[in-house]
Amino acid sequence: MAAPGIASGSWPYFDPEYETSGPRFNPPRVVVDNDAFEDITVVKFHSANRHRILLSVVQVLTDLELAISKAYISSDGGWFMDVFHVTDLFGKKVSEDRIMNYIQQTLGARKKREVSSVELLRCPGRSVGVKSIAEHTVIELTGTDRPGLLSEVSAVLTETGCNVNAAEVWTHNLRVACVIYVTDEETPGPVANGNKLQRIKNQLFQVMKSGDDEIRGAKTDFGTEVTHTERRLHQMMFADRDYEEALEFPTTTTRCSNSIRRSLAADKEKPVIAIQSRNERGYSVINISCKDRPKLLFDIVCTLTDMQYVVFHATIDSNGTDAVQEYYIRHVSGCTLDVEAEKWMKQCLEAAIDRRSCEGLRLELCTHDRVGLLSHVTRVFRENGLSVTRADVATQDDKAVNVFYVINASGDPVDINIVETLRRELGHSILEVKETPRICKPPSQELQCPSKLSLAGLLRLSERFLYGLATLNWRSMSTAGASTQLGL
Repeated sequence: MAAPGIASGSWPYFDPEYETSGPRFNPPRVVVDNDAFEDITVVKFHSANRHRILLSVVQVLTDLELAISKAYISSDGGWFMDVFHVTDLFGKKVSEDRIMNYIQQTLGARKKREVSSVELLRCPGRSVGVKSIAEHTVIELTGTDRPGLLSEVSAVLTETGCNVNAAEVWTHNLRVACVIYVTDEETPGPVANGNKLQRIKNQLFQVMKSGDDEIRGAKTDFGTEVTHTERRLHQMMFADRDYEEALEFPTTTTRCSNSIRRSLAADKEKPVIAIQSRNERGYSVINISCKDRPKLLFDIVCTLTDMQYVVFHATIDSNGTDAVQEYYIRHVSGCTLDVEAEKWMKQCLEAAIDRRSCEGLRLELCTHDRVGLLSHVTRVFRENGLSVTRADVATQDDKAVNVFYVINASGDPVDINIVETLRRELGHSILEVKETPRICKPPSQELQCPSKLSLAGLLRLSERFLYGLATLNWRSMSTAGASTQLGL
């Protein structure tokens, strides 16, 4: 969908020859500081500015399951500088050398031995979002959500001889998006038989199409590029226009889903989003106040990027329960938001904040992996009247480590007797009931600048500061070495 109209603005002038020479003479610099605060790790990153560099940096920190409690971002004048306050999910500073080295070598100049994503995957609790497409067939599905859909999809994969190695499923506003990594049961490896691939695609399309609306429809495709899973889910749901209001459809299952989602939405606290223009500087300013949660910054930056907007300055502040974020943005064309685009922006940001939310009871399953396991588990859910609102399916060595969020198909809380039935059928030792994890509140520590410093003040200092930074880099850093490429 094309962006609505945007009002004119102007880019600040910067010498193009100087801008393109920056990365060659000034590779990215990363400092991981564990001494500034008692319980917070400070990550400082600066380099020559490049398109999507903010998303790349935030993506790396998010993949390491680090909570960002504060951030200051500035990227005017061809230079990019970020300061992040990060902790682990227990509210403690980053203590693992492996993780700190990975941050420095992934975002920096990589002068030391690179720590690979494979090593990080071996760390308990760590999950890096990019999976090898050479070892899997990647299936991408979007359509109208309904109870039992994941069970039907996984049954098709089992019947066609596919083993699900990993999958992530998001539902929002009656829409569903899935990215599924499968291997051929016979090979094992990616499905290479063209006829088999077509048969899988046709059968999955019929499942996704069943009961779907005629306006947006269903899509079934195979991934062809190495893609960050969560990044891809944001792209798929945005392209599917999940930010639009859900409509009432005539099918019984969809009416039931509508009722369930409305009752769940009534208990949610909607984010407060305010947009204003700073015409004297050519920015649109977005202020967001909402409940804090893991990966909130990543989700918002993903959506701004998908909407083709560039973040020039930002401040992020969280006390562990609430988050306040401020962004100074322009469209890639150099324009700011007009009234129509502001309304569209609010819809899209609300969807970005909401679509990852965890609705329902969290169930964790850990057992020996086998072909048809996902089909069996989701069939048991469906037969007991439960609907999956989100799923994260992973395989570590020969173990299946799966997380499901389930709700009662009637819209009521999940009955404890149903949970006990599930555990009897699947095994008490492999299925556990967990509460939704929350970020522990970090200590109230600040950067060395005043806590109330707004972006308006930062803007007055940014050009002078960044010019000084550029001069310092030119004098202090060797011209040898290539810059790290941070492509998505």
